[in-house]
Amino acid sequence: MADIELRTLTDGGQTAETVAGWIVEFVDGALHSLDIAQYDFHLGPATAPAVAEAISRAAARGVAIRIVYDVDSSFPVPVPPPPEPDARLIASLGVPSRAIAGIPDLMHHKYVVRDEATVFSGSMNWTDDSFSRQENVVVIVQSERLAHAFRLNFEEIWTKDTVAQTGKVQPRRVDVGDIEVRPWFAPGFGEPLAHRISRAIGAARKRVRILSPVLTSGPVLGTLAQVIGDGRSDVRGCLDAAQCRDVLRQWRHEGSVTWKLPLLLRIVRDGFSGKESTPWRPDSPVHDFMHAKLVVADDVVFVGSYNLSRSGELNAENVLELEDAALADQLAAFADEVRERYPPLVLE
Repeated sequence: MADIELRTLTDGGQTAETVAGWIVEFVDGALHSLDIAQYDFHLGPATAPAVAEAISRAAARGVAIRIVYDVDSSFPVPVPPPPEPDARLIASLGVPSRAIAGIPDLMHHKYVVRDEATVFSGSMNWTDDSFSRQENVVVIVQSERLAHAFRLNFEEIWTKDTVAQTGKVQPRRVDVGDIEVRPWFAPGFGEPLAHRISRAIGAARKRVRILSPVLTSGPVLGTLAQVIGDGRSDVRGCLDAAQCRDVLRQWRHEGSVTWKLPLLLRIVRDGFSGKESTPWRPDSPVHDFMHAKLVVADDVVFVGSYNLSRSGELNAENVLELEDAALADQLAAFADEVRERYPPLVLE
């Protein structure tokens, strides 16, 4: 395996069993430790046994395993609301676990640190729909220094009382082979991350590619509108149409962020498509959102769990900033592939 490996998922492009096999393979490679931070851990009958057995095998051979996951609380919920992880399945694994009541700021991580040497991260939850019906990006990085940063973040999640107390690990540069990597964690560095992405977009002269369920970050909206207005870079992307419309309804109801509306409408008018995902309902059996979280700005990539939103800056999130032309080309091509799968995004 290369030091940095990318895997991309599309709606219907792979089976849930295949992706569960990726997790089984990763867990089976553990020798000493597994720290699992998973926003949504809720697998079906075709995938749960394989993943559970892999974790049980690891525990039986002496691997120290810890799991944190997000759960509901008594606070008002957003739409779509946080998931309901399978607490019974997690408890059945017989390993230490901790439920994080993250609302209104979610425990939104999706990563595993193996043997303090390898990180499995990205946008993918551990659910059958995320495996098979959503667009996602997975990044697997072999680097002890990077794994150390993620391990520090995990310790914050494991020991702190609230999400707001986490994400304070410094985004220090790590060289993985010839590639510059910088790990970002929110909420501690949520606002600096938004501005970092904004500056990269503003500096791009060749291309900007964006995949995100929603696009509501003030710094990113402002910079994108200026870049598009100046015509200085080729800007394209794909958002989740249903979730964007929910955002617009919320903005118009609240009236407090109406300044963002013309910026968003201008940005998506040319170059953005929208996935008409199944609108969330309490009884909906399908969660087929456009779920990837990706920005490519020339040869710089930002990929992880962070939606380009103000709330994302306040959640427990992680993002890898990668500076490499080949990786940027690969993920820009994926963004274009996703964009071309769906019709132009029309918002009113």
